[in-house]
Amino acid sequence: MDMLDNLARTRDDRDVADYDGSLDAVIEDAAAALLKRQAQDGHWVFELEADATIPAEYIFLNHYLDTIDDALEARLGAYLRAIQGAHGGWPLYHDGEMNISASVKGYYALKLIGDDINAPHMVRAREAILAAGGAARANVFTRYALALFEQVPWRAVPVMPVEAVLLPRWFPFHMDKVSYWSRTVMIPLLVLASVKPKAANPRGIGVPELFTVPPDQEQHYHHNPTGSRLGAMLLKLDSVLRVVEPYFPKSLRRRAIRWSEGWVTERLNGDDGLGAIFPAMANSLMMYHALGYPLDHELCRIARKSIDLLVVDHGADESKGWAYVQPCVSPVWDTGLAAHALLEAGVDAAHPQMKKAGEWLRERQVLDVVGDWAVQRPNLRPGGWAFQYRNDFYPDVDDTAVVAMALDRAAEPDSREALDRAAEWIVGMQCTNGGWAAFDAENDHYGLNHIPFADHGALLDPPTLDVSARCLSYLAQIGYEREHPVIQRGLHYMRQEQEPDGSWFGRWGTNYVYGTWSALCAFNAADEDPQAPHIRKAVAWLQSRQQPDGGWGEDCASYWDETKGECKASTPSQTAWAVLALMAVGEVESDAVRRGIDYLLSCPRDGAKWREDLFTAVGFPRVFYLRYHGYSAYFPLWALARYRNLMRGNAKVPMYGM
Repeated sequence: MDMLDNLARTRDDRDVADYDGSLDAVIEDAAAALLKRQAQDGHWVFELEADATIPAEYIFLNHYLDTIDDALEARLGAYLRAIQGAHGGWPLYHDGEMNISASVKGYYALKLIGDDINAPHMVRAREAILAAGGAARANVFTRYALALFEQVPWRAVPVMPVEAVLLPRWFPFHMDKVSYWSRTVMIPLLVLASVKPKAANPRGIGVPELFTVPPDQEQHYHHNPTGSRLGAMLLKLDSVLRVVEPYFPKSLRRRAIRWSEGWVTERLNGDDGLGAIFPAMANSLMMYHALGYPLDHELCRIARKSIDLLVVDHGADESKGWAYVQPCVSPVWDTGLAAHALLEAGVDAAHPQMKKAGEWLRERQVLDVVGDWAVQRPNLRPGGWAFQYRNDFYPDVDDTAVVAMALDRAAEPDSREALDRAAEWIVGMQCTNGGWAAFDAENDHYGLNHIPFADHGALLDPPTLDVSARCLSYLAQIGYEREHPVIQRGLHYMRQEQEPDGSWFGRWGTNYVYGTWSALCAFNAADEDPQAPHIRKAVAWLQSRQQPDGGWGEDCASYWDETKGECKASTPSQTAWAVLALMAVGEVESDAVRRGIDYLLSCPRDGAKWREDLFTAVGFPRVFYLRYHGYSAYFPLWALARYRNLMRGNAKVPMYGM
């Protein structure tokens, strides 16, 4: 017997349908392979891939600071060339449409590392960028990067004076009113915009060829991000601020810069970096450098190390020979979800590796640091988990619910206090509309989305269906009754969020399949009637989205109204979500579920991971997408194992909230 020798003993002897052992074989093989991927200390972490912008920005950072690493940058260049689209530009996700901002960054990064602008791939990229209006049409963050490299004048970016950090909380704009990711990115960026440093750019590389009008003559850098009347008014206010900003008292600016520097330093977060996300880390390092800190200063070294730890270097792999940079890492998320899948697959909670995973997770619960979320919840004790290894100022409500559900399933006595603190924190983070956001409460000042700076549309962290569903699932799992006010408000919020076609929007996963899976699992956990009209409507929608091959797929383009139903191909992770959703509301013996299971059993697999190239997650809809390399490992395993458990009527494996 191998390390899964307990697996078969937890099942009865009845066959599931007529799979002739293939279902058991796949589950046990995939579970064994997933266990082998566990780190020595008990956690799992898979690669987290985004688009061209993050590796390009890493190259920018090196050339800004004159810390060029030619060997590594050559491998980053190989990656950038590999993901260039057939359209000539760079997409936001695998096989997506050309995106002007990602394309400008990808092109400029390749030129910085020495690519000839007359090389075929550079010609195609340049033609695509110019056809899309040129680099002046890139988003605000891209224009900030171009301004630092003196490729556009500073008037190309919206006026966001660093003095904004000193505004009182009653003011329409305040840093506490934007999301955590916006806060950590913006505060050091505002210092940079105020100091206006110049990149070292030791090779003197520019990209004037990417502009249809010379940058210093361009008059149309700014646009109304929402097309609304308020947006037009704020665009005019930007013009006024541009005139008066030079007259702000210098003492006020010095005070604002000192405040910002102290704020960043307090949250620098060691090896995990400011906010534990790449853009904030890079901005913090450039801020210190702009303020005169030498690169060998302790703060600069801390910031630099956190950035370099995000590099995934496959240079030693002859089949790849490239490298890229992750936007962040996802060990807590990966470990929680892997634990769910393995427990569902029958790995005993007492298995040494599962116990080690539980210990690792408990050690990372944030119990002492009062983070930025406390501005809205000042009397609430901390008790959440972050997404990354450490990000104590910014625990994630979604991670907290997922990890707590896994620890509760494992039923370790040592987890009792952790689970109680998690429940206390989750209940306290519920928003007034009944939903839950990812990192903050009441972060829904929607008027701020109209400011010119907010052209990315991701300034805020309002409640979302998928996070709310996980919170409800956890609370129901640990015994909160359906009549409890917290549960009632949450259920009302979820019903209100249902789309007219019966689906639910997926904020953090792609897209309506993810949202609908989240909702149906939560309704099941809260004992919602599976025959209720809104549940049947969701079932009908899922059945209508099943593909001819039996799987489910949904393209990242579904976040645009005109391409809402787009599907390039079925994927194992999205198929798993759909199957889990249908089984949650009593469809385990349906033809749709059976065809979904057949699809998962027939898909190619390499050890723990089903093969999946398409992106199935989102950072910010329409702006930033993600490929969690672990999704194709734990979600298909989870779905297959739950199908086996439910078909065999195994009372030892209850129907958990996820």
